[in-house]
Amino acid sequence: MKKFLICAICAICVSFQAQAQKFALVDMEYILKNIPAYERANEQLNQVSKKWQAEVDALTTEAQTLYKNYQNEVVFLSQEQKKAKQDAIVAKEKEAADLKKKYFGPDGELFKKRTALMTPIQDEIYTAVKDVAELRGYQLILDRASDTGIIFGSPKIDISSEVLRKLGYAN
Repeated sequence: MKKFLICAICAICVSFQAQAQKFALVDMEYILKNIPAYERANEQLNQVSKKWQAEVDALTTEAQTLYKNYQNEVVFLSQEQKKAKQDAIVAKEKEAADLKKKYFGPDGELFKKRTALMTPIQDEIYTAVKDVAELRGYQLILDRASDTGIIFGSPKIDISSEVLRKLGYAN
């Protein structure tokens, strides 16, 4: 009987503790749109990306031009000349592919630049969210903007504006 009573008391305590958990939502898209440094970083990334893409496109165009010229001249070329032209085309295509990988690959320059520009902003936001969570006693904060399957979130538990104020941005 004592064991049953102790188990029942423990179960009641655990259920009260589980009900006392506090949750909140943040909208990262909203927060990021209201941070000028993020907008500037995005613009800088877009400009660099366009510049690098133009370089890759120029090399690709050169390779295509070499190939078209080769097709027009192929009947007049000796075997050695054909081989030399084919090698030049392949080399130009490889150069374009290597440049594209250098700039846009998984560990490419764009990734490194994005990391360098965005990580400080993301760290600042994380710290502000963590501070607000600790201040208000939240155990869990979900991002409304991500694909977590949140169908409805009450505006009463959305702390996005509070996070922006903590970061020093009035909304």
